[in-house]
Amino acid sequence: MAERPVVLAVGPGDDRILGKLAEGFEVLHAPDRGSMEAILADPPDIQAIATLWQWRLDGAVFDKLPGLKVISNFGVGYDAIDAVEAAKRGILVAHTPDVLNDEVVDTTLMLWMAVSRELIPSERWARSGTWETKGAYPLTRSIRNRTVGIVGLGRIGLGIAEMAMRYGSTILYHTRTPKDVEYTHCPDLVEMAASSDVLIVITPGGASTRHLINAPVLNALGPDGILINVARGTVVDEAALVAALETGRLGAAGLDVFEDEPKIPDALKTMDNVVLLPHVGSASVETRQAMGDLVCENLTHWAEQGRVLTPVPECKELNG
Repeated sequence: MAERPVVLAVGPGDDRILGKLAEGFEVLHAPDRGSMEAILADPPDIQAIATLWQWRLDGAVFDKLPGLKVISNFGVGYDAIDAVEAAKRGILVAHTPDVLNDEVVDTTLMLWMAVSRELIPSERWARSGTWETKGAYPLTRSIRNRTVGIVGLGRIGLGIAEMAMRYGSTILYHTRTPKDVEYTHCPDLVEMAASSDVLIVITPGGASTRHLINAPVLNALGPDGILINVARGTVVDEAALVAALETGRLGAAGLDVFEDEPKIPDALKTMDNVVLLPHVGSASVETRQAMGDLVCENLTHWAEQGRVLTPVPECKELNG
């Protein structure tokens, strides 16, 4: 291994992360797709990639980088990386779990509260002077003592369940296999939606979960139901979601992610029963710094020991 391995940092720059990487690596920075393609057209011996943005890294990219040994992903979700293909080629893939859990849990609860208590339209009511002319804002719904269905019960899902329990929630969850938890496992997602007041989506993205939340699920959730998506936009059939909200078959939604980010359907932007966030689930200064630190620590650990600290599941065996 070279004394200072070459790392390709892909995505818009974070000077703090780039500076930390430069302490132990020769850093090539590709802030946009064009510059990444230019580097890949005639690459040096790149041994590592640090993702600062979710760009697709697959076999076509790996073919151009025969010396690639490790990818350190900024984020717990890594559906933009073909981890299965990477593992086949002996390429380690790391991500940043745990350090962002609390922030995403907080965002989920804030979205749910904002939707249920109609925070945005009631704030507009006060700001516009409508309070003075039409009186008090109509009553809203509490988040207490609700049945909450959680789609995906990983680290963040468990954190959401724990927080929801503090508000007297009954917790249902949908995963492929039951977990050793006190909550009720629901193998049928439509049935779980029908039993839930709020459906919270926190499952990984990718082909296996694409449009998992579809028209039958939304219809089952019903005209008083709330959908909260803090997972990936592709997990929800966005056209079906818009239709369900427009026709009143679904009550409301809180969305941090979208199918074609950063584009958001115009119809969603006009709805008072929808709260929209620009994919900021983990976007606090403190959490993003912790994520960046772990990206660097994974690469440093690999350079020193040939292993990473937090491998994705597909690469755990490869990590030794």
